[in-house]
Amino acid sequence: MKISTRSRYGVRLLLDMASRYQKGPVHLADVAANQGISLKYLEQIIIPLKKANYIKSVRGPKGGHSLARPPEEITVGEIVALLEEGDTFLECSSRPEACDRAGLCLTRDVWREAAKAMFDHLNAITLADLLKKSQPAPTGGNNHVFPYRHGSL
Repeated sequence: MKISTRSRYGVRLLLDMASRYQKGPVHLADVAANQGISLKYLEQIIIPLKKANYIKSVRGPKGGHSLARPPEEITVGEIVALLEEGDTFLECSSRPEACDRAGLCLTRDVWREAAKAMFDHLNAITLADLLKKSQPAPTGGNNHVFPYRHGSL
């Protein structure tokens, strides 16, 4: 299975906002520049994230976007499930009526169990967990996993 660019960029968008949580609204253009993602693409991705109350927006000269919930309360699994429009690999996993072979299919349970295992893992990882991994190791090593083009965490 491939995770779509939409989901990967959605996680990066929210992770960028999480790195600035409670520091005021962030301009989407800044996130686009930091992450090397097209502003137009981010403008499309942000719509479902706002509707699902992951992001709140403020208008005006000091406006922008920020997380609607703390980074500790947002999981990678939630974001991926939202942007992939579900937490299954196949439509018949959640809607057997979508396939006339669902009752006979010997592999349906395999795909359902695989999707559950993947989402159980992704749901155990919060944005805060990812930010902690981006901090330098106490021994002075470099284990940054959240690269910025400009600025720092």
